[in-house]
Amino acid sequence: MTRKEQKEERRQAILMTALTLFVERGYYDTKIADIAAAVPMSTGLLFHYFESKEDLLLELVKMGTQGPGSVAYDDKIPPDVYLTKFLDSIFSFAKEQPWVFNMFVFMGLVRRVGMPEEARRLALSADAVTPTVKLIKKGQKDGIFRKGNADTMARCFWASVQGIMEEMSADKEMKTPDPEWIVSMLRA
Repeated sequence: MTRKEQKEERRQAILMTALTLFVERGYYDTKIADIAAAVPMSTGLLFHYFESKEDLLLELVKMGTQGPGSVAYDDKIPPDVYLTKFLDSIFSFAKEQPWVFNMFVFMGLVRRVGMPEEARRLALSADAVTPTVKLIKKGQKDGIFRKGNADTMARCFWASVQGIMEEMSADKEMKTPDPEWIVSMLRA
């Protein structure tokens, strides 16, 4: 392994450790020394990777913003089929990469008032609702989804996904629900 690869591996270990601790203890109750000890490494060495705890927070939020942007709809696929497959891929990926469950929890926490403003603003910019509203409106027009306010329906859809991810973060033995159950909330 090259030195560059070792450095990147260490950086990822710091990020994943911080993510876990921020979810378990909260951002403000997690100290840089706690993260360094859990990696394990010295606090001084950790500062070679991230200048501050807020820089570490921002890097994690940047990672978290990458997920929702992937709700890019292909209009050749019926909206209900698309959402079912999309959820199946999210749940499958999260089972392979358990940090994804924590990332959902983390992004929910960072969006709250009281978090560092730059991180909060960035977290709020991750928008899965808008593309889902478009999908729901298309499904309503096609008679696939029930009538109703598409924005509210999209928010309820994502609140369900958020809740599932939070439960799976807390209970590693929980089985992934059938994506069809969640999509069926939208069906006519």
